[in-house]
Amino acid sequence: EVQLVESGGGLVQAGGSLRLSCAASGFTFDDYAIGWFRQVPGKEREGVSCISTSDGSIYYADSVKGRFTISSDNAKNTVYLQMNSLKPEDTAVYLCAALPPWGGRWYDGDEYDYWGQGTQVTVSS
Repeated sequence: EVQLVESGGGLVQAGGSLRLSCAASGFTFDDYAIGWFRQVPGKEREGVSCISTSDGSIYYADSVKGRFTISSDNAKNTVYLQMNSLKPEDTAVYLCAALPPWGGRWYDGDEYDYWGQGTQVTVSS
């Protein structure tokens, strides 16, 4: 069974840091790119970052460039999102998802095949 499990969310103060993990199983990890998205109730889902586990290509949303870092540990089938200099507007449920090799735009959630359950990140002002 395909599974993507996020962890590492929590409550932090503005300016703080948090590291999220996405553990994948049930599919060929190296065949997919793994993306991080965030969602706030009533607002559109936003692509945050994406990494190709095969060639290492990395992408970031403009809103997080210079603050967030995505990385992968292919031996553990795990992708990480290191979030620094957090802002209240980063508050959201963060989800990881798997993009197939024939997928298109990394920031388009409709292109992704598999999704995790999400982990809550709350940044206080």
